[in-house]
Amino acid sequence: MFGKVFRRKKINKILETIDKKDLVLRYFLLAMGCLIVAFAFNVFFNQYGIVCFGVSGLSIVLGKFGIPNSLFILIANILLLILSYFTLGEKKTKNAIVGSLLFPIFVWLTDFLVPYLNFDDVEMLVIAVFGGVLSGLGYGLIYKTNFNTGGTDIICEIVSKYTKVSLGKAMWVSDGLVVLSGLLVSSWEVILYGFLVLYLISFMTDKVVLGISQSKAFYIVTDKQEEVREFLLSITEGGVTLINARGGYSNNKETLLLGVVPTRQYFIVKEGLKAIDKNIFFLACDAYEVSSRGK
Repeated sequence: MFGKVFRRKKINKILETIDKKDLVLRYFLLAMGCLIVAFAFNVFFNQYGIVCFGVSGLSIVLGKFGIPNSLFILIANILLLILSYFTLGEKKTKNAIVGSLLFPIFVWLTDFLVPYLNFDDVEMLVIAVFGGVLSGLGYGLIYKTNFNTGGTDIICEIVSKYTKVSLGKAMWVSDGLVVLSGLLVSSWEVILYGFLVLYLISFMTDKVVLGISQSKAFYIVTDKQEEVREFLLSITEGGVTLINARGGYSNNKETLLLGVVPTRQYFIVKEGLKAIDKNIFFLACDAYEVSSRGK
């Protein structure tokens, strides 16, 4: 029992160390990501009424009724941060604070560009594609830092925590409902463009920055199996299986750990494994489909 408590404290310390690692660079990437997404929001989505995702998508709908986009996003993000603190805890909330505040500020700052970047003569399909690709790049930079921009990300994590629905499914449902809310102010044609944008954002975020799947599989050989096992299980939606194996060169019996984690958690898992065992061997690859037993 005491060994388990000790390992848990060590894992928490490792996670705290990772949170502080390359902090200046991570905040820079977070700011750049927020700026890119805010630019795409104003120039491609808000200007042409394409309701596509999250709180910012709802702001496009409410903007038609005279509510300023940046003000609504800021207020909604603050309220969701408070909700996150009481449901997800301090650590999850802390990782969303800076992005939740930066994004609406950048939306407000980039709004002046709209009159200078007018694409009225361009096909709506081209506008949706460029906006989706650019937003996907921005979100990829954000998720790479292990931060997020709050908003519906918080709602999805709450839903995933209390209903056991995967985070990916929760995001598609919530963002899908946001896109459909655009029917209040737009036509079905524009709604379909919104779904196209959702797909492009997901595709670009995964393929260009994080990989090509929603999950990553880690094949691990280490002398610190219990610490690695508990570390993988501490990751949201993380799982691990122990497999009896034999070394190809040494012919010695070994235990191979197969861990599966959400793609967004890839970078923190990679750094955590190295921190637990400097001599660790692991192979990471894309997991295209993950099915839990009993589900």
